[in-house]
Amino acid sequence: MDVEYRTWPLSSIVLIAAGISLVGIGSYFILIRPALLPEDIRFMAMPAAQLDAIRPRLEMWLTHVFRVMGGYVLATGILAVTLAVTSFRRHSIPAAVGAATGGVASIGWMAVVNFMIDSDFKWVLLAMALVWALSLVLFLWELPKTSAKPASTA
Repeated sequence: MDVEYRTWPLSSIVLIAAGISLVGIGSYFILIRPALLPEDIRFMAMPAAQLDAIRPRLEMWLTHVFRVMGGYVLATGILAVTLAVTSFRRHSIPAAVGAATGGVASIGWMAVVNFMIDSDFKWVLLAMALVWALSLVLFLWELPKTSAKPASTA
């Protein structure tokens, strides 16, 4: 292994942090999140009697939905960490394109939707999306420095 690969670019460290935060959110959705939060009930704007009539089946259904969603969020976080410690760390352009696309489609879109529904968690999710985006900005900032180095013959 060459010396260059043993160093940790800041872009990779930040993408690892973004991935770990997604692992945390995914775990929350799988293990802890109640089927209905107060913000969910507020968003539905249903009379209490109407909600009480469907609540048991709705909660059962949403528990399954959030466990599946949590699994996908957790998997996205694991994949982000894996990408960060491999080809993203080596400043591979396809890795950066994958990280950008994955970030927009996952935590980026999640943040947008949470603003659309005026979620109580919108700012937390935006902060997470910005951490992901920061990893890409840092990647671009680091890129000229890495491409100026002579290629390793190892």
